[in-house]
Amino acid sequence: MENLLFNLSGKTALVTGASRGLGQKIALGLAQNGANVICSSSRSGGCSQTLELINQTGQQGFEISADLADSNSVTQLAEQALAIASKVDILINVGGTIFRSPAVDYPLDEWHKVMAVNLDASFILAQKLAPEMIKTGSGKIVNIASMLSYSGGITVPAYTASKHAIAGVTKALANEWGSHNIQVNAIAPGYFRTDNTQALQDDPIRNKEIENRIPAGRWGNPEDLVGAAVFLSSKASDYVNGHILAVDGGWLAR
Repeated sequence: MENLLFNLSGKTALVTGASRGLGQKIALGLAQNGANVICSSSRSGGCSQTLELINQTGQQGFEISADLADSNSVTQLAEQALAIASKVDILINVGGTIFRSPAVDYPLDEWHKVMAVNLDASFILAQKLAPEMIKTGSGKIVNIASMLSYSGGITVPAYTASKHAIAGVTKALANEWGSHNIQVNAIAPGYFRTDNTQALQDDPIRNKEIENRIPAGRWGNPEDLVGAAVFLSSKASDYVNGHILAVDGGWLAR
């Protein structure tokens, strides 16, 4: 008998930051489990490789683009997604950015950009897509939190603030929309090999310190996040709401 708990057939997902890395792997994972996927990146044509991979699964892939630092562009992104599919069943907010600087010198314009991309865009997309979810009585929203949703980090004050806030808004939206059968959760990746962590990977001392603390003994690869994303997008998580799921190789347990 077929197990339908993780089957996403008939569902349409919107994944931001889907051009590469975590977003690309999540978009592909959703398609492999039956979803049609609207892929978003910061520039037109940025998700062409992701679409090729999705098409190979037999599912439909669509591409739209937006500057996540611009609230008007984000609103238009939601409108474009709803023009493709009258209802987006699954929203996964992967798109994000980071800027490193000692707090005493941190440029205010970079602070605003990080907060706009990491926090504001996720909230706006959820807000714009939720009405159709509420109308039909179902929906899944998955935000990307961080290990810095739990701790302070060093030289990344805006990123840390945004990821603490993402954890909070995830819980707030779960409280408001849970009665409509909409589950709002977040994934907190540990130390993954992505563009955002390249500076840490390139620092031999910090790289070794990080590996030594992770019980799994290695950095995460984008593929390691797919199972959690599919779970939180599927019927299997219908009674999971307002949860921050750490996928960290055991980092928080050390």
